Amino acid sequence: MKNKFLIAILAIFMLPFSACDNDALLELNIDPNSSTELDFDFILANVQGGMTTNGYVQSRTNIIYSSTMVQQLASTAGFVSGDKYFWNEQYTSALFQSYYPGLIRNVTHMVDNLKDTEEVNVYAMALVVRTQALQKITDIYGDVPYSEAGRGLEGQDFWFPKYDDQEEIYGFMVRDLREARDIMNASAPSPGTQDIYFGGDIEKWKRYINSLLLRIGMRLTKVDAGLAQSIVEEAANHPSGTFQSTADNVVVVHNDAATNGNSAVIISDAYRKQNSRISSTFIDWMQATNDPRLMIVSGGVGDPDDPSTWDLDPANQVGMPNGYDAETIKEYEGTTAEVNRDLTYSRMNPLLLDVDDPFIFMTYAEVEFLLAEAALKGWHSGDAAAHFNAGVKGSMQQWDIFDPSLTVSDEEVDAYLAANPFDGTEEMIGEQHWAANFMQWYEAYSNWRRTGYPELTPVNYPGNVSGGQIFRRIEYYTQEVANNPNLQEGGTLPDNVMTRVWWDVE
Repeated sequence: MKNKFLIAILAIFMLPFSACDNDALLELNIDPNSSTELDFDFILANVQGGMTTNGYVQSRTNIIYSSTMVQQLASTAGFVSGDKYFWNEQYTSALFQSYYPGLIRNVTHMVDNLKDTEEVNVYAMALVVRTQALQKITDIYGDVPYSEAGRGLEGQDFWFPKYDDQEEIYGFMVRDLREARDIMNASAPSPGTQDIYFGGDIEKWKRYINSLLLRIGMRLTKVDAGLAQSIVEEAANHPSGTFQSTADNVVVVHNDAATNGNSAVIISDAYRKQNSRISSTFIDWMQATNDPRLMIVSGGVGDPDDPSTWDLDPANQVGMPNGYDAETIKEYEGTTAEVNRDLTYSRMNPLLLDVDDPFIFMTYAEVEFLLAEAALKGWHSGDAAAHFNAGVKGSMQQWDIFDPSLTVSDEEVDAYLAANPFDGTEEMIGEQHWAANFMQWYEAYSNWRRTGYPELTPVNYPGNVSGGQIFRRIEYYTQEVANNPNLQEGGTLPDNVMTRVWWDVE
């Protein structure tokens, strides 16, 4: 794989506070043998890697909630709140609590200090990464701080940042991405391998920006079709284009020191022994079409510690139903005995879960499905079927970066497409888009809310907080609710899981 750039060790750094008339005293603490300037290339790697290695956030927002709400994973464990539509204050707060004081502050410091300098490429990359992170936050919570986010050290006015409307936030994101794309210059200084996405490749960055603009534009299909179309057309028709193949996928490679946050969580005892498994919704959907991704996603049925017990026959894979616990699953299985979930349900393929495995942010497959949908709407001159087929192929052939044994041949893809030809519907695109986002559960959750595909059957576990419906958003960080007076003026209210974000309309 071309993008083998290891994550820099995560740094902890402090920004200088204003000193007033204490400057002379503070100068006594300056070490003349140490650098007094921050290495912004290093901070770029820090921020890029911080979104993949943070198991605290991955375990809660990405896995506990998003993966199970979109019914790609399931669990009988009570703490996996998204499987049963529970509200857990600690888990729902994780993304907000972690990103704003750390990652958003750091990347905002880069943006503010590099603007109008010769470091135009690092500045532009910081704008893109900031937008990437803040889109994830706003899509999960709704109206959030954007314009004042990460600027608390600039003055007391920003200690409690204002909440921007999501409609305005989407405008900010489009503005920032356009600026980043238009100022990037292959002749300007490059961060090289400290850019752990593309190693400083400016054309790849421009394709990534256009692909993000495509995602943003399509997110607005139901709330502002005119604006959505204009953004999509701009992204699709830009000279740099969108992703052209799986070689453009945004991938971060890990090592034993900087580990994949998804993998580290899923292979931990808390998840492995609490029986988090692949959802029956996902397994059944793949089995119905003889999908070659089935045995990429599934590691079989059997004792995880005893390979001799593993049943790897695709026909014998069994998904775990969502919304059950260790007791109610007995009734589902028609038994009074304890259900041995290891020997009953398919678990995730361990080849996807090494701690040094790559982490995928955005894929060529996603881009092709978005273009297919845009073509159906008449927003893109390309052929919807051709984009659909390219998306399926990209989705099936993106897994060999985890292990060569996960390679799907062109012949296998062609056979699948021949047996399951595109029927010209947004539903078929939406289902394949959902499958392509396996392990990118934030995006799977957001795109499901936008499109309604696949049509998922909610669960109604006793004590759920949503009336037996899949959450439309996640509630705010409880300390933010208590401490930031601007939330009550500008936040998405009422602050509950069934209040839709701006772009999520029926």
